[in-house]
Amino acid sequence: MEIFLLLGLPLAGGLALAVTGARHRAAEINVAFSFATLIAAALVTARVLREGPFTTWRELFFVDPFNAFLVALTAFVGFTTSLFSRPYMRIEAHHGRVNPARLRLYHAMFQVFMFTMLLALTTNNMGILWVAMEAATLATVLLVSLYRTPESLEAAWKYFILCGVGIAQALFGTILLYFAAGELHGAEGTSALQWTHLNEIKATLQPTVLSIAFVFLLVGYGTKVGLAPLHNWLPDAHAEGPTPVSAVLSGLLLNVALYAVVRCKVLVQGATHSDFASHLLMGFGLLSAVVAAFLLWRQRDIKRLFAYSSIEHMGIITFAFGMGGPVANFAALLHMTVHSLTKSAIFFTVGHAAQKAGTQIMAEIRGLLTISPSIGWGLMIGTLAILGLPPFGVFASEFLVLTTAMREQPWATPILLLALGVAFAAIFGRVQHMVFGETNLQRLPQSPSLWPVFTHLALVLILGVAIPGALAQWYRLAAALIG
Repeated sequence: MEIFLLLGLPLAGGLALAVTGARHRAAEINVAFSFATLIAAALVTARVLREGPFTTWRELFFVDPFNAFLVALTAFVGFTTSLFSRPYMRIEAHHGRVNPARLRLYHAMFQVFMFTMLLALTTNNMGILWVAMEAATLATVLLVSLYRTPESLEAAWKYFILCGVGIAQALFGTILLYFAAGELHGAEGTSALQWTHLNEIKATLQPTVLSIAFVFLLVGYGTKVGLAPLHNWLPDAHAEGPTPVSAVLSGLLLNVALYAVVRCKVLVQGATHSDFASHLLMGFGLLSAVVAAFLLWRQRDIKRLFAYSSIEHMGIITFAFGMGGPVANFAALLHMTVHSLTKSAIFFTVGHAAQKAGTQIMAEIRGLLTISPSIGWGLMIGTLAILGLPPFGVFASEFLVLTTAMREQPWATPILLLALGVAFAAIFGRVQHMVFGETNLQRLPQSPSLWPVFTHLALVLILGVAIPGALAQWYRLAAALIG
């Protein structure tokens, strides 16, 4: 019943908003469906914590502490983003950037996008996981191209083509998984792609087939994660789409794609009994962190700047999952959480700042503290948090990753420190001028509603100071399941 509500509510919301999405109260309907989805996610989470992992609907869906944690995070950030988008999209409509038809498209596709991500997280079938990731691509293509400017259309096509090629590689990898289970163990139909079934027999699967499958799956889903050198779509999609879309792309979709990679890694490691998958993840993770850190220096657009920051942080998370073990996996799960909360909060503030200044070019945005202290402080605190300053949660997760690397992969420690140092200098040097610089713009007559920003940042602060015991135990259970 919980899964039915979790998936049925956003799907029903998408259908309802396809009809009513241009009306005056459409934004409130979007918030209502998002809140109902959050309640359903809480019910799913409570069941997992109470009963442990479970399957339902003839094992079509499977929930354990790993994906339950991501379901809760996805529903929460989706809800706060819907709250942010309510005034934001009305201002966009007031400025003439979107018309009623595009507002209807936005609200409907927002709910459909939430449905596809939750479906990808909860399905037990690797084939349906692939379908859900492809559906998420199609939904976000429509959201990225919402403004219908030449730049947004180019970004949407770039996103569609690159992720389409990547998802085709993931399809071939999924076919190889089916071949391995069906040919070697006689599984038929959907049971050959059930993750729980594959996990039970992974030690007897053909290691060569699984190794080849993982290469294709990593390239395919890694494109959606934004891992270098497969990352070229991500900065354009963030820069040209509406800011709420940037928040859910960076805060949620990248996590879902990485979740798919980690599920595949569990199978491959069990079949090969080697570090083949781990080495690939560590290599792609370090490459992404370093490439993104140096590309930060070339950015002039504020949303592109934080898009490259997302690539850097997903590289760090991928590297941590590659190292494996209880501490590294714990750090990766914590970093997923704090990155999603912090980066979405940053995009919320960036969206209001760009609306007021009329541009996303950093050199033309100055004196945010003068224009609106809440926007200025929100952006500065969010920036300090994402750069890993104590006592925020990003510092705690990065500290765990670095100390684990010093012990288990000492050769990688200088590379991680280089990426973190370069990214810190690039981002802080630009944001401080935007916040504290002088401006001729008039102060906003009233402060924008930014309570989602400070709610996110307060949670990140709590996770940096003292992780609640129940949440820490939840992370430990999920880390143990990953292996």
